[in-house]
Amino acid sequence: MRKFFAFLPAIALTLTFAPAIGAEASPSPPAKPAAATTEGRLETLFGELKRERNERKAERIAARIQQEWSRSGSASVDLMMQWSQKAMEAQKFDIALDFLDQVVTLSPTYAEGWNRRATVHFMMRSFGKSMADIHRTLQLEPRHFGALAGLAQIMKERGSKELALNAYQRVLDIYPMMRNAQNEVATLSEELAGDGI
Repeated sequence: MRKFFAFLPAIALTLTFAPAIGAEASPSPPAKPAAATTEGRLETLFGELKRERNERKAERIAARIQQEWSRSGSASVDLMMQWSQKAMEAQKFDIALDFLDQVVTLSPTYAEGWNRRATVHFMMRSFGKSMADIHRTLQLEPRHFGALAGLAQIMKERGSKELALNAYQRVLDIYPMMRNAQNEVATLSEELAGDGI
């Protein structure tokens, strides 16, 4: 009888901790579905953008892509991006650049920071600096149709029509319904055909 009671505390302890032991052994929760991640959402949106043949709907999809791109994951970086935007709107480009220099230093893998700085350089007509930032943007996000359109515009400004045409065609591979790129491809194609005669 004494031996029986001696085992009771051991059995009670085993029963008390059994669920906890089982819980530790259970597998970790499943990973988030791809669509729940930023990259997953972007993949879906880029697929929709490529297939969409209604210009207005395509613009809405492009705006959603730009919203995804604008999320830096850092409250400080997001705030500096807002300040840079206000400075750009006020045409205070030096101030905008100060903020954007900090953005790309704090978050060097944030493509939109590089793209925004490329835009400011373009507005200041510093095309070499703009192209360097566009290059970095496209390294981080090769599908960045805004950066590609900026590159095309710089090539056109510099008189490199064929390179501008190639860049606009790359834009249309990603965003077929971008009206400005369509118009530029048509215009540049005609100009280059005329130049060849």
